[in-house]
Amino acid sequence: MCTGKCSRCIGIILFPLALCAIVSNILLYFPNGQVLQLSEITDLVWFFHGILGAGILVREKCCFCFLRFMLLSVFLSLLGLAGGVYCAVFSSMGLIGGPLCDTGDGEYIYPFRNNTLEYNYLFNQTTWSICKEPENIILWNIVLFSILLAIGAIEAVLCFIQVANGLIGFICGTCMRKKVGMQ
Repeated sequence: MCTGKCSRCIGIILFPLALCAIVSNILLYFPNGQVLQLSEITDLVWFFHGILGAGILVREKCCFCFLRFMLLSVFLSLLGLAGGVYCAVFSSMGLIGGPLCDTGDGEYIYPFRNNTLEYNYLFNQTTWSICKEPENIILWNIVLFSILLAIGAIEAVLCFIQVANGLIGFICGTCMRKKVGMQ
């Protein structure tokens, strides 16, 4: 496949993924549509991994995917790769650490942090009842952090492919030859 076509395909795929990452990160601020106090929102959401990492950094890459300047495309792809990895890492940490929730005494804590993998809440749904407020916060976090993890990983892979594609395009040309004498 021509490097220019590959770049366009990757850009077309990355754009909706970046938008989904931004929306997913924003939804983490409003569990079940509730507006919470700032101190009641899970701390890992404040790293803006979906908005900044998988959203803006990757979206910047999308805007310039169609450029013929392959070295600029490589640089922006590296930024997108870093953004995708950033999103995947913080989403993983959010999944492992669990949500901030009220366990019934009116105080918001992280009841699942520092648990071993053997006792992790992800593998034991019976422990989910420990969180009383916000309602369904565990499922909310699991779904949204999982979406962000998947998006970050996919974007990182696509941006890595684009780095290789851009380097090949820089070394070998973009295969966008002008047709001389053909009508």
